[in-house]
Amino acid sequence: MMDNQKAIIEGLIFLSGDEGLSIEQIMESLQVDDKEAILSNIQKLKEEYSDIHHGFELVEYASRFKFVTKECIYPYAQRLFEQFKQVSLSQAALETLAIIAYKQPITRVEIEEIRGVNCEMMLKKLQARNLIEAKDRLDVVGKPLLYTVTDEFLDAFQLETLKELPQLPKQRSDDEELFEE
Repeated sequence: MMDNQKAIIEGLIFLSGDEGLSIEQIMESLQVDDKEAILSNIQKLKEEYSDIHHGFELVEYASRFKFVTKECIYPYAQRLFEQFKQVSLSQAALETLAIIAYKQPITRVEIEEIRGVNCEMMLKKLQARNLIEAKDRLDVVGKPLLYTVTDEFLDAFQLETLKELPQLPKQRSDDEELFEE
């Protein structure tokens, strides 16, 4: 067994973000077959992060391990993000919101494919502002979260329904002529 296995597991779970990791993914990444050693290290991490001196904890949902913020942090986070509600949204936030509004429900990976950049932190910020929510999970391997806009999004943009969003310009298909004669 490698000496730093627990630290590697911790780093991998942290990097996985909201998606989390299954025991099989961890074992494959570490290229080890000793499931009990992995579970033992995960249990040690859970115990360490359950301590009051940590602001997040290691949890297991749907056979996936991930870090989540402890419930006691919520009132402070709410105050923190209320300070930023008055601030206008960045271009990246507006792009992410537009993608979700037009394509919802949509996964983080699908958003990243469209934008071409990692958007995990942006999704967390938009969730903290209550402009989007993770409404459900896609029924595929990994069960990724499906994001949708909230009623607060509609209020912020003074919309009754999403049908009021402007129409997107039609995209040319690959076989159409780029230049008309």
